Amino acid sequence: MKLPRRQFLHLAAGAAALPSVSRVAWAQAYPTRPVRIIVPFAPAGGTDIVARLIGQWLSERLGQQFVVENRAGGASNIGTEAVVRAPADGYTLLTVDVTPAINATLFDKLNFNFVRDIAPVASIVDVPYVMVINPIVPAKTIPEFIAYAKANPGKVNMASGGTGTGAHLFGELFKMMTGVVMTHVPYRGGGPAITDLIGGQVEVYFGAVPQSVEPIKAGKLRVLGVTTATRLQAMPDVPTVADFVPGYAASGWIGMGAPRGTAADIVNKLNQEINASLADPKLKARFDDLAVTALAGSPAAFGKLISDDTEKWAKVIRAANIKAE
Repeated sequence: MKLPRRQFLHLAAGAAALPSVSRVAWAQAYPTRPVRIIVPFAPAGGTDIVARLIGQWLSERLGQQFVVENRAGGASNIGTEAVVRAPADGYTLLTVDVTPAINATLFDKLNFNFVRDIAPVASIVDVPYVMVINPIVPAKTIPEFIAYAKANPGKVNMASGGTGTGAHLFGELFKMMTGVVMTHVPYRGGGPAITDLIGGQVEVYFGAVPQSVEPIKAGKLRVLGVTTATRLQAMPDVPTVADFVPGYAASGWIGMGAPRGTAADIVNKLNQEINASLADPKLKARFDDLAVTALAGSPAAFGKLISDDTEKWAKVIRAANIKAE
């Protein structure tokens, strides 16, 4: 049977539109089963807590369980690679901090390229850091600390939670921009670093606010500045490092990604829900308790943040000749 030309073109157009319609319908129905959120760190850390808060929100909003699964090890590389290798169907997600942006340069050989292989879904929170010292150090301001460090080159010990961590690189950036010489002392995590800083075994530490705030309040540590570009609402009287070291800015972040190739409709749906969560008063209060700041934005904006930080910390790693342990 020969169809009239107009009818033929109508049917052909309808057939061509079917894949697009089915994809939209699939995304609208998503999720139809539980979703895994891989956290490439141990339980109870900041990234894990944020993942569980967001996971609970998504579970309640989307009607399926978003289950957090911790895959610690390899400086986050093990968990990250598990997501890279997972099907790009929206049922395996990754909650990460700045670590993979650092690892891209820190490790000579990785089985994945984070910027290429993980699709950015949403930034969640900004994690501010502070420059803190043991009160035995005779400095109450950053200029006084710089003068003290330059008068004692190599004798000031700078703690970190491990080689290549944010605390390490934030300190290395400070060294590069001020010309001070400090000896890096890596620890197995921020907790031991804070303990030895309080004990006087090391003199300075660039630590995340959530783990540093209590010792500061107790007078066990002296805070000299915040590493963010602007002052913190939680510490309005504390200056920024940039007030004395122009151009200095360093901050952590936590966000969510998915395997490359995940449908844009699913990514956008997750992004919208996560952004909605950041405006929720109850969740905002929890973030305030953690001393982190909501960081809403588009997938593209999160992708740019990842790319910019990958480039920024690559320069520091190469300049300081930092090698993975």
